Amino acid sequence: MGRGAYALARVAVVVRAPAGWLWWPGVLAAGVGVLVPGLTGRRIGVLAGAALFLIAAAVAFLVRRGRYLELARAASRAGKSVFLQDRAVTVRARRRALRWWLLLAFLAAVGSSFAVPAAAGMLLAGVGAGLWAKALWLGRWEQANDVLLWVRTEWVARGKPAGKGIGAYQTTGMVAGDAGPGGARRGRATAGAAR
Repeated sequence: MGRGAYALARVAVVVRAPAGWLWWPGVLAAGVGVLVPGLTGRRIGVLAGAALFLIAAAVAFLVRRGRYLELARAASRAGKSVFLQDRAVTVRARRRALRWWLLLAFLAAVGSSFAVPAAAGMLLAGVGAGLWAKALWLGRWEQANDVLLWVRTEWVARGKPAGKGIGAYQTTGMVAGDAGPGGARRGRATAGAAR
């Protein structure tokens, strides 16, 4: 990168990246849990898991939404010297940063099935579903405002995409980068310098 240049990652991609790694291990852990009678029995475990799924999905979806909107409304236009990080690179970096936490969460969910079958797995899946829904919500905001939201990659590496360490978002037009609104993969990559 040249002098004064820096990389930007899509906000929706950062939010969406761990969703699949929470959803599928959560579903797997819940499936394993159903096979184990557990201390409470399967019926209580599944009912508790259903409640935890709904609560976790709602919390993951709702937490910090005001902060996301505050940063989005105050976002400035990205300059021509910035580099837009590919979706795959952002996903890989985010998952790498969280991989040990995700593995521990999966193992804890499977282990807890011996006490309350399926409940912790459904909790994990709920967090994944909530993050995916939040990414879609961000995508709807982007479409309504005809911009894509970006955040500096070094800020995301230090924490959450809407945490206290995040100074400001930046925006580009809707065709910038290789991820569409909500962080989904585009059919054709068009990543490059922001316009």
